[in-house]
Amino acid sequence: MKPPDSPFSALTLAGWLAGAALVGYALFDGGYLVTVLGFAAIYAIFVSGLNFFMGYTGQVSFGQNAFAAIGGYTSAVLTTAFGWGVFPAMASGIAAAALLALLIGFPTLRLRGHYLAMATLALGMIVQEIAVQWDSVTMGYTGIAAIPALGAFGYELPSDRAQLVALLLALALCLWVASRLKHSRLGQALAAIAGSEDAARALGIDVARYKLIAFVIAAIYAAFAGSLFAHFVGFVSPEVFGLHMVVLGFTMLYVGGIGTVAGPLVGALIISLLPETFRGFKEFQDLAYGAALILILIYAPKGLASLVRRLRMRSDKRRAA
Repeated sequence: MKPPDSPFSALTLAGWLAGAALVGYALFDGGYLVTVLGFAAIYAIFVSGLNFFMGYTGQVSFGQNAFAAIGGYTSAVLTTAFGWGVFPAMASGIAAAALLALLIGFPTLRLRGHYLAMATLALGMIVQEIAVQWDSVTMGYTGIAAIPALGAFGYELPSDRAQLVALLLALALCLWVASRLKHSRLGQALAAIAGSEDAARALGIDVARYKLIAFVIAAIYAAFAGSLFAHFVGFVSPEVFGLHMVVLGFTMLYVGGIGTVAGPLVGALIISLLPETFRGFKEFQDLAYGAALILILIYAPKGLASLVRRLRMRSDKRRAA
């Protein structure tokens, strides 16, 4: 008879209930916590795309910020300068990012390891420099302000709370799509590539094609997140989509759990809330924040999302012994 693993199921359920309680409190109380959770939701979408390319496919990309910038600036320019609606502008930004990923990915993804990492890093730097220099469109470092809030058919969501609900619904959709893709034939092919590209080729998998598909999907997620950021904040500038976004995305991915569906959500939530949690430490805030990250990586090296599975495996080994 299989031993029940209810303690771990209860632990997972407790995590979801805690998250739901946090969102409920934010919607009831409003204030700064709504903004923090809104950013967490946007970054969770951004990191989900990064996870698709790095976690599911086993590749490295430092250029995810480039596609976020394309999505954000396309939405900003089309809505403020040309009077487009939010949804058409967002769709245009996502399409532009997907097209760029397709054009850039075809030659770039033939590279491996640190060569691929450097190529994608260069892509991010180039897009950011274009955002700085093309000031007739992007306004340079001044940025674009007065971007319409999330909404449709000329109607804008009236409050930050309503926008947070919209962001959470968008996040839920993105995580559902990521889960479906991971457990599809596409996900199985990507898992084989992550294990060994040579072995995947021996099995008849078109490695170059599947890597390109993963790269384009990651770009779509990033562009969607960048566009959501533009409409949620109402402002974009080159600094928003700089190297800081890449570092933050990597931190969220590894803290949450690379290769897991829930990892981006957990990582984005933890990394967004930790600075607020340690704000009372004042001058020791950065020290406490860094120590907390180190402890998480030591005791949960595969991320917090995989912690329950790790505990279950330990428990099974003890029972078997």
